[in-house]
Amino acid sequence: MKPKSPKTFKPKLLLLGFCLAFLLLLLFLLLTAGRSFSPPSLTASASANTPACTKLPPSLAKTIVHYTTSNITPQQTLREISVTAKVLERKSPCNFLVFGLGYDSPMWSALNHGGRTIFLEEDESWIKSMTRKFPELEAYHVKYDTRVSQADELLELRRSSSCTTAAAADTRSSGCRLALTELPDEFYGVEWDLIMVDAPTGYVAKAPGRMSAIYTAGMAARGRSEGETDVFVHDVDRAVEDRFSTTFLCEGYMKEQEGRLRHFTIPSHRANPSFSFCP
Repeated sequence: MKPKSPKTFKPKLLLLGFCLAFLLLLLFLLLTAGRSFSPPSLTASASANTPACTKLPPSLAKTIVHYTTSNITPQQTLREISVTAKVLERKSPCNFLVFGLGYDSPMWSALNHGGRTIFLEEDESWIKSMTRKFPELEAYHVKYDTRVSQADELLELRRSSSCTTAAAADTRSSGCRLALTELPDEFYGVEWDLIMVDAPTGYVAKAPGRMSAIYTAGMAARGRSEGETDVFVHDVDRAVEDRFSTTFLCEGYMKEQEGRLRHFTIPSHRANPSFSFCP
């Protein structure tokens, strides 16, 4: 997500950023060493006992350098980031959809190395700025036609069959007002393994709010052919993110909450037609 209003520089934030960068560096070095090294046979020569020297992909190296030298703290805390990072460690390389483009985007893309990570962003100028600096990021512009001030009205759609039946899982042709039906073509036809909702802007009444993003994430998960999708919603300390995530992603599917981040695991409803909207 495009960063919120700038904050005054604080040494503690710099320290947190440095710790995060060090953690990422350690993680990638461990993963690289683990994947490139295989135990030698007992009859192998001494030279064969030496692990091959492998290079980090340029995008990973660039990401590590970026966070090591940056004094900007990502939008999420280290503990919040760790929730998603653990799932990525298990599932990557995979298909990862992120609502929002921000200072943490290079990290998410790097943690899903070898997979496909797509970012959906409301601010076209911010996309140009970020992709100019990180051309490896795949980001697309999205328009929202909702407002935070409409949240109570939109929450009532939980009672509408047009929003909660199996047919509504095809968000492109959905008749539900909450469904994002004009997302970039890159969204449709992909079975997303992880979806992160950290956008659009939602902290003022005139902002688009995350009502549609949360709903669409949940329906994309239900509409996959089989398996399950891990969905993460950030800023659940706010009313919209709190109420819409528990309503449309369902409390019964919630795995954990760390700070302001909630983690849901939603199974395919297409493969299980008998499933109700919420368990």
